[in-house]
Amino acid sequence: MLICTAMTNFVDTAKIEPWERRPGWHGRTFHSPSMTFAYWDFTAGSDIHRHSHDQEEVWHIIEGELQVTVGGETRRCGPGMSAIVPADTEHAVLAVTSGRAIVVDYPIRLG
Repeated sequence: MLICTAMTNFVDTAKIEPWERRPGWHGRTFHSPSMTFAYWDFTAGSDIHRHSHDQEEVWHIIEGELQVTVGGETRRCGPGMSAIVPADTEHAVLAVTSGRAIVVDYPIRLG
């Protein structure tokens, strides 16, 4: 896993080496002093299993469609939509189509 730590006030995400966290999920990840940012390209049919973590997480869909489950609620989210996952809440994601999303975790998420 390659994670860039922002050393200045500006980050060019195009210069961060992408990595594959799960099959079909290629991301460019960096940290600010208090948050983790991930720019994901996803392929149709790829998924992120049901899990939870200590951080609050916000998914913002840029292109394509994701089926996002937060707690017991499932929604199909398209461009311009966001899904807010409270800390310690089970969630899962399924890529309905290929696309892109930005995910922000607070506080920093390592691993």
